[in-house]
Amino acid sequence: MSSTEADIEKAIETRTIIRTWPIRGTLHFVAPADVGWMLELLTPPIIASSRRRQQQLELDDKTLARCRALFAKALQGGRQLTRDGMYSLLEDARISTASQRGYHILWRLAQEGIICFAAREGKQPTFALLDEWVKPAKKLKREEALAELTKRYFIGHGPATLQDFAWWSGLKISEAKAGLEMVGSSLRKETNAIYWMSPESIALPAAIPIASLLPGFDEYILGYTDRSAVLDPQDAQKLIPDNNGRFLSTMIMNGRVVGTWRRVLSKKAVVLTMEPFVSLKKLGKEAFVTAAERYGEFIGLPVTITI
Repeated sequence: MSSTEADIEKAIETRTIIRTWPIRGTLHFVAPADVGWMLELLTPPIIASSRRRQQQLELDDKTLARCRALFAKALQGGRQLTRDGMYSLLEDARISTASQRGYHILWRLAQEGIICFAAREGKQPTFALLDEWVKPAKKLKREEALAELTKRYFIGHGPATLQDFAWWSGLKISEAKAGLEMVGSSLRKETNAIYWMSPESIALPAAIPIASLLPGFDEYILGYTDRSAVLDPQDAQKLIPDNNGRFLSTMIMNGRVVGTWRRVLSKKAVVLTMEPFVSLKKLGKEAFVTAAERYGEFIGLPVTITI
């Protein structure tokens, strides 16, 4: 059964999935039972590496302690506030949110496990106290957490290398290696280059074009250091044309990146413009039309396609 955008919002509202910053300081959806141990395992080095930025923003430990106390008091009892509401709370306490200070405060306290994203209020996401929004879950020792994360990564992202895992997780290469040593016997190893994957991984035939439209920061691209298995190096710069770190949305056919796409969204329709890197044959175009129609069904709007 295919999910829709409304299904995703419902899953956030019912706390089936949790949105926060657990990996590399970037937003991810995680299961409620996993959010605690993932934050504890992965965020300390990210927080430590942000110290210089914290100093640039003139956010000392005393100010951050005040922010924690403000949020704990304002959100206690299951209450939620939008980002603007959180900023107003800080400004009223004479804690400036200018020059990205507000964003950094929210990011930092979410990484500490104080707050997380909650349900939407209209079109705006809200924040809640993590320990109220998520039911208590079993704590994992560091070794258990490292082994669990390692196994899940290679099952979900394999074939992948040790370096891919270290990049994706933000762990030191020595920590990533230790995790792999703990779970390597449960994985399959490809020895022509050292790739690890689920034992159930199989190669799919490419006789019929299978097309997907992925967002710019999808794990399919961002989950690896070496992307040559899915992206020709000569096309890599086309995904980040402005060198601003923002990846364009990608067209995927039979596992390979073959172009980029963008959307123009209105209340009544969505227009998708696709820019393939090479000329697509008829079956390839038809496959992407089908993928675009699936996207229209996902957001609940009719779709117009240019390819």
